[in-house]
Amino acid sequence: MSVLNQLFNRGLLGPKCKTCLTLAISRIKLLQNKRDLQTKLMRKEIAEFLRAGQEAIARIRVEHVIREQNTWEAYEILELFCEFVLARVPILESQRECPTELREAVASIIFSAPRCSDLPDLLHVRNLFAAKYGKEFIAAASELRPDARVNRTIIEKLSVSAPLTDVKVKVLKEIAREYNIDWDSTETETELSKKPEDLLNGPKQIAVQPQTHSRQNSTAKSSSNGEKGQQNSEYSPTYTRNSPRVGPTLTESSNVKPIAEIKSISWESSDAMQRARTAIAAADRASAAARAAAQLVNFK
Repeated sequence: MSVLNQLFNRGLLGPKCKTCLTLAISRIKLLQNKRDLQTKLMRKEIAEFLRAGQEAIARIRVEHVIREQNTWEAYEILELFCEFVLARVPILESQRECPTELREAVASIIFSAPRCSDLPDLLHVRNLFAAKYGKEFIAAASELRPDARVNRTIIEKLSVSAPLTDVKVKVLKEIAREYNIDWDSTETETELSKKPEDLLNGPKQIAVQPQTHSRQNSTAKSSSNGEKGQQNSEYSPTYTRNSPRVGPTLTESSNVKPIAEIKSISWESSDAMQRARTAIAAADRASAAARAAAQLVNFK
């Protein structure tokens, strides 16, 4: 930052920063009392669910209780940091760079400001620090760079990740003990210890379905062939044991046609022969008629 910007920003940090920090401390105390009452009511509701045997609802509600408790603890640390910075605003105003002993408090306030919507005063303090130390200083604290020195407890308490299974069971046990509930946590521990299924990539194991369709088709074909065989057996001639074989059997040749095809061929040939005989007879009658007509003409 240039010397000109330092001269212009030197008088802007002190009064505004003190006012915003004072308002933030007062607001944090009010919010802590409000969240304390809400947490007690939610813990009482969870105790009623445990007493009624509705553990599934209790497991969902306990996550909200844990978040409220984490936010309450983060606010408590922020209140201490705000008081610490408020007492040393003249030091911040007199020095160009952020002092080493105040770096953790300042970076924690910058990191928490956009994550605590109930504390708009911290955003004003963050803007004042941005005008004083530049955007790179703000980005280092917001992005949790190695040299940012943000308080680790604040990072954990303001995290948006789901609470751990051990923490859920611990809080549920505390609530049951507080309200004298004889609650067995075995079912809850078993349910929470299950790993969620990854449904985005589809099922990991593909079940092999038995080929019932082909089997059904084969059985249907065999049954239809059996029915056809029974129908054809009604029209097939009967042979005795001593009757001679007319053609090769199925065991002798694999190219033997079925009986139904042989009968159809014989029926077709017999029909053709009958039609031929009928045509010949008609031709004979026509020729006989022609001869009779010629004889009549000659007789005249």
